[in-house]
Amino acid sequence: MKTHAFRIYKTGAPSVMKWEQVELADPGPGEVLLRHTAIGFNMVETYFRSGLYPLPGLPAGLGVEGAGVIEAVGRRVKGLKPGTRVGYAGGGPQGSYAEARLISAAALIKLPAYIDERTAAAAISKGCTVQFLFNQTHKLKKGETIVFHAAAGGVGLIACQWAKAVGATVIGAVGTEEKARLARRHGCKHPIVVKKPQDLTDAVMRITKGVGVDVVYDSIGKDLWQSSLDSVRRRGLVVNFGSASGTPPPLDLAREGTQKSAYFTRAAGLNYMTSHEVRKASARHLFRMIKSGAVKVRIGQTYPLREAAKAHRDAAARKTTGSTLLIP
Repeated sequence: MKTHAFRIYKTGAPSVMKWEQVELADPGPGEVLLRHTAIGFNMVETYFRSGLYPLPGLPAGLGVEGAGVIEAVGRRVKGLKPGTRVGYAGGGPQGSYAEARLISAAALIKLPAYIDERTAAAAISKGCTVQFLFNQTHKLKKGETIVFHAAAGGVGLIACQWAKAVGATVIGAVGTEEKARLARRHGCKHPIVVKKPQDLTDAVMRITKGVGVDVVYDSIGKDLWQSSLDSVRRRGLVVNFGSASGTPPPLDLAREGTQKSAYFTRAAGLNYMTSHEVRKASARHLFRMIKSGAVKVRIGQTYPLREAAKAHRDAAARKTTGSTLLIP
């Protein structure tokens, strides 16, 4: 079967992404042929494309998340058949930037009737990230106050709603007044427009009366790292889970530890989504939150799949809000 997909032969700017015709074999044992109807864009894909995060080898595909309809199944595939609607996030090699692909059946999550394919592609990776941040990295509790960076992004909007449902208060860092209004509509009690790092620290100290927050969830990294450290309370927790502006600087444990005795962790998804069973359980928790109405998934923008490089450029320029989809 002939289809089209993006490949990269070297890392670098979005221009390294090449749209090519590829040949797909019949699905092998344990595999399915999946026709994508929606593909989720995630910031982590820009890190792999740029070389910030290493790829296992080149040439390589791109993309970790998608949803669609099974076209064919290989031997030893149970519980799935042609016509089954499924989604996935991770669980195998990158390659979701494609019209169709071969993928391990074990990586796939059957979609309940109340989850459409676009919602699945927009939510699984981002929602499962929030699920482990709020349930495994730290068990978020009623009455706690947190800072969440990029509060108007795909992960951020889900996080604001999820935290509100738990009974926690969110101070959300955003880049514009428009994004502040969007975050507020999705459960962020205190959206803060951050033009310089001190803006966030000053706001946090004003809101918390000088105490600081229980947890800071930092997906920005380098540019706002010091503000994250300055915003946490004594013996609070700083969680780095992304590097949108670059990796955080080396931590001076003696200096930072002495100031507040805070805890620090790098919440890498690969250390949480450790098996197909764990990924499916996390997705089921997310689906329950969506079904209950506590979380509504906002698709901020869609791009034709062939224009995936533009999605990368717009995300880097902070032009996007909510979740971004690529449509074959």
